[in-house]
This record gives sequence, structure tokens and C-alpha cells, in this order.
Amino acid sequence: MKQNYFDFIICGGGASGLLLLKALREDPFFDDHSILLIEKEIKNTNDRTWCYWETPSGSFDPLLSKKWNHAQFRSEKLNQEFDLSPYQYKMLRSAELYKKLHKEFLKRKKTTYLKAKINDIKTTEQKSEVLTSKGSFYSIRVLNSVFNPKALLNQKKYPVLQQHFVGWFIKTKNPCFDENKILFMDFNIPQENETRFLYVLPQDKYSALVEFTLFSEKLLKFEEYEKGIRSYLETKGITDFVVEDKEQGIIPMTCFPFEKFNSSSLLHIGTSGGWTKASSGFTFMNTIRNISRLLPFLKTEKPLNNFSVRNRFRFYDLLFLDVLSRHNSKGSQLFIRMFEKNPPVRIFRFLDDKTTFGEELRILNSFSLKQKGWFLKALSQRIF
Repeated sequence: MKQNYFDFIICGGGASGLLLLKALREDPFFDDHSILLIEKEIKNTNDRTWCYWETPSGSFDPLLSKKWNHAQFRSEKLNQEFDLSPYQYKMLRSAELYKKLHKEFLKRKKTTYLKAKINDIKTTEQKSEVLTSKGSFYSIRVLNSVFNPKALLNQKKYPVLQQHFVGWFIKTKNPCFDENKILFMDFNIPQENETRFLYVLPQDKYSALVEFTLFSEKLLKFEEYEKGIRSYLETKGITDFVVEDKEQGIIPMTCFPFEKFNSSSLLHIGTSGGWTKASSGFTFMNTIRNISRLLPFLKTEKPLNNFSVRNRFRFYDLLFLDVLSRHNSKGSQLFIRMFEKNPPVRIFRFLDDKTTFGEELRILNSFSLKQKGWFLKALSQRIF
């Protein structure tokens, strides 16, 4: 490449990098800005399954694998079915998204794609330099989505849990699923002093994604996740099936201030920027919302480290993680109380950072006296 300076450099071609490229290229304000996207490999497989809720007729609806209007929450004490209105729960597999965004935006005018390994990013107040296996490139606006967990794992101030899971895409011989309803959480499994649940997304009466999921500090051996899925299916009388595909994921759940690594010319985005919802692990819609806030900010040409994603919901997430890390064996009880005492849509709105302060007080009030004590202790330790 002859050119080594660009108006924007996007490091990483996963969801956050590609969605940012899409947003920049769809806004006429940035038509004359040069953009370099760097990714070590062309992403074209189903390496991710993104699930999210939003109102009908979303921008990615043509790419969806499935969407649902109804959901279920299960536990030993609570079996609740509910209408998701005004939302729908949606499932998007990554291959379709990659294909669409590559086709529509990587070949746009003043857009350059570089297949290279990113070795380092050096930043100053004036500019940032991205060192790759194919040379060095400069910009006053580098947006980095490449996640480096080193700083996160080498600190103790902020709890770090993992949302880790293995999923099977199965096809059964007999009809076993209600294709119109997701199983959002099923805590009717051995908790093993952790927070564990099953998550089921039916595609039709014969096929579904079944995931064994944990919110905990330590990972399991792969065969333990698979044993959990198989044992769960057996309890439902599902024994005659084939596994058509598998997926595995690890999502950090933390309120660690990734923004402290930003500079006037470098902004971390996606998981690397703390854009994952800390209390749930949901990232896709959080990324879209943050990009919608980032675009008007970029037009101001202010230093990138002036952009912030902090709000009161970040503090709620921090308190929740403080409690969950200290009482991980009781995590299921926290979720049971929330779903027992609140309309589910209020919980989804809370996870979207859209509730009023009054609604947030109602959610807090849904916990037992003992559980409220856990949160008050966490609050006092954070303040004092």
C-alpha cells in the first residue's frame, strides 16, 4: 500500500468494526473521509450468533434466522410465560451479516480493506500509529475493537465474571419444540454453587439452538458443557436427535474502565471499549446504540477521549456484578426475584438503559430483604 495515512482507521473487522464502517459510509458527512479497515482474516463463517430484542421492522430483519413474540422463564419456584410486545426477540447469525457488510461497504469509494495482523497501536496526543504485519499506518482517529484482556485480568478493583457457554444446534426425530416461544432462562439444573441456566431458541418444531450458559469466574472443560446440554435434553425426554452445528463463546462481564486507555487519537470500541452490557453480556444492540452516539460526536472533531459511555446504568451493573461475584451460588435467586416481581418488559427496558429512575427503584425493591442487604453492602464499599 502506497498510502499510510487515513482519516479513520478501524482495527478489527468483527461486528463493532463493520457496524461502525457501515454507519460512517451511510452518512454523507463522511463521504470525503478515507477509511482503512484492518482485519487479519476475512470473516465469512457463523462464528457468532447475536440475539437481541427490539421493536419489529429492524434494519437487520431481512438477515434474521428467526424472531419470536413470546418467551418463557423457568426455575424451581417460577414458571412464567409472557408476551414480548412491544419487542420481538431476534436471532442473527454472523455469516449473513459479514456477507452483507463486506459486499456493501468494503468496496465503497475511499474505503480500503487490509488483510493483516495488528501487532501494536502506539498513540500520542497528535496521532496514533497502527503497526501491522504489512506496514504501519497513521490517523488522528483510530477506532480499535481488538480486545486485549491483559489489563482487565491484572486488576482486582473491578470484578470480572465470564458469560461462557456452549450451544448445540440440534434436529430431533419427533416434534419437541414450540417454534413461537424462546426459553430465555431455565434455572432448573444443578447450580453447582454457580449461576447456571439453559437457553433454548427453537427454529421450528424439530430444531433448536440449546445453550448451556454460566455467569461465573472460572471456565469448564468443553465436555462439561456438553454433558450439561445432554443431561438437560434427557430431562425433557429429548434423546433422539442429531447435532448439526456447535458454538462456544466467552464474554467478559465487567465494569472495568476500558476508556482510560483512550487518547485524543485512539478510541476503543466494542468489547474492547466496554460496550458489552456488563450485567448480561449482550453486546450487539449496545454496540449499535453506542455507534449512533459516536457518529455525531465524530463530527465535532473533539479529542476521542472526550467520548464516554458512562451513565447511571453502568453503576447499577457494577453493583450487580459485585453482588454476583460474592454470591455466585445465589445468582439464580436474584433473577427469579426480578422476573417474579416485575413485568418482563420492564427488565428488558432496564437492560437497554431505558427505564426511569422510578422503574429502577421498583426493580431494586423486588429483591428480598437479605438480597437488598447484599446490594447495600456493595454500595457502601464502592462509596466509602
